[in-house]
Amino acid sequence: MKKILVIEDNPAYHRILRMRLESRGYRVLSAWDGLTGFEMARREKPDLVLSDLMLPRMNGHKVTRMLKFDRIFSKTPVVILTSRDLEMEADSASQCRADAFIPKTTHPDILMDVIEKLIEQTPAGVEL
Repeated sequence: MKKILVIEDNPAYHRILRMRLESRGYRVLSAWDGLTGFEMARREKPDLVLSDLMLPRMNGHKVTRMLKFDRIFSKTPVVILTSRDLEMEADSASQCRADAFIPKTTHPDILMDVIEKLIEQTPAGVEL
């Protein structure tokens, strides 16, 4: 069972993500702030990380940057979710090496398609 770490401080949106991911057969790990999410990623080694952009203690860009510049996590897909649909935020996500930047208003089926494609593209045998 593939593990997905959800780093999201909005309880309602977190619950929706959890339900959708679990209904697709994923094991969901939860963190409510960026620092806890980063520490959990290092400890649990998820197959994919979904991170809100605006988080307490460490924002989604910093979490992504710290994971992607770590040799162990450089191939782990990271998706940044945000309620802010600004081009500048998307550019920052790209510079942090996020694999996708998705507004929270995106239809859930599209989000799930992106997640599944990213997990499928992760090379087999990657040390996670």
